[in-house]
Order: sequence, then C-alpha cells, then structure tokens
Amino acid sequence: MKITWLGHAAFRIETGKAKILIDPFFTGNPSFDAGRRKEATAGLTHILLTHGHGDHVGDTVAIAKETGATVLANADLASWLGTKGVKRLEAGNTGGTIHFDGFSTTFVNALHSSAQVTEDGVSHSLGSANGLVLHFEDEPTLYHMGDTDIFSDMALVHELHGPEIGLVPIGDRFTMGGAVAALACQRYFKFGTVIPCHYGSFPIIDQTADTFVTAMDGAKTKVEVPKVGEVVSR
Repeated sequence: MKITWLGHAAFRIETGKAKILIDPFFTGNPSFDAGRRKEATAGLTHILLTHGHGDHVGDTVAIAKETGATVLANADLASWLGTKGVKRLEAGNTGGTIHFDGFSTTFVNALHSSAQVTEDGVSHSLGSANGLVLHFEDEPTLYHMGDTDIFSDMALVHELHGPEIGLVPIGDRFTMGGAVAALACQRYFKFGTVIPCHYGSFPIIDQTADTFVTAMDGAKTKVEVPKVGEVVSR
C-alpha cells in the first residue's frame, strides 16, 4: 500500500486493485502543489468523502467527471453531488459498509458538522460527518478519522475494525488538537502507524505536527509525518 498526503485532509491510497482519493481538496488548498494534480488523479478508481465541507469535497465533481471514478459519500452529500452532475455514486450512512473490488469502506462516527454555503449565503446541511474505515483484501486496515474531536466510542471503532493505520486530524480549532489526538490514538487504538493531517494549510489552524509528535513520544505506534506529496509505504 502507498499512502500519499496531499495536504490538509486529502490522501491518495494506492493498492493492487484500487487508486483512491480521500477528501480531494486541491483548488484553494494552499499546501497542495497544483502541478501534482495529474499525478494525484492518475488511474483513479474511487473518491471517498468524509463529509460535506468545501475543504473536503474540494475538487470531487471535476475529478469524478474527468476520471469516471466512483464517489462514495453519505446519502445526503451523495444526492447533492448528483445534482452537480456526478454519475457514479455510492451512498451510505453511519454504520453501513459498501463493498468494492478489493476493499470495503465503513462509515463510522465523527464529531463535526457537514454543510455547504450556496451563492446566496444560505448554509445547507449535507448529512452527517463521518470517519471512514477501509478494509483491504491483502493490505492493512486504514482509518481516516475525518474531522473530529476525541470521543469514547472510538473504542468501538477499534473493537469492530482493529485499524492498523490511522489518518488523524490534529490542527485544532475545527478538529481536536495534537495533544488530544495523541490521547485518542493511545487510549483507544493499537495503530501500527499514524499519519497526522488537517494542519499546515490555513493560518488559523496549527502549522506543524510538533504538538502531536511530542505527545506521541514513548508510544509503540510509529508516527509518520510526511511532506505534502511524499509517499508512505506499508
């Protein structure tokens, strides 16, 4: 498995059968190199969305039209994307699992909101915010937490799914900060590897992963802090 952090909460996951983008926020993402867009979308098979905020839905509509990738999202967000011309949609909701060739995705809880503000300034709810657990046939189980705070039912996510890789938001203000994220990883999970995200993009969130890395010191979990565009192999 190859995991590439694309800035903010966006990742590319490559396995033998699937090329996946999670929360592909490229346009307007100050930490994403626009010159990497073609590389990031090459051979794409799936786009997975944690929730409906613009910094997570990002370029989904354009990329789906360009590549024909299947888009997975909660039911309300999927319906909204359908009105934007996205054709290949897989809708689900919290607790549900959707199976694809080579992997499955389960929607789990996240403590966050999910909406889009239209041109008239009105905020429209787009269903629940979720984390996504990806089970692969021949690869480690991966958990993208989405945007969330710590919550005690993370223990159930571990009990039900046993994720080995965690993609963890640490930027504070809109998600848990680094110290709380480290507590979540150590109290509720037995990750082999964690990769922090949702930082270093906008000036009002934490700019580095230092707090998280310091708070994870002494844990058995390996903390990977890749540069944007750098590949982590598992």
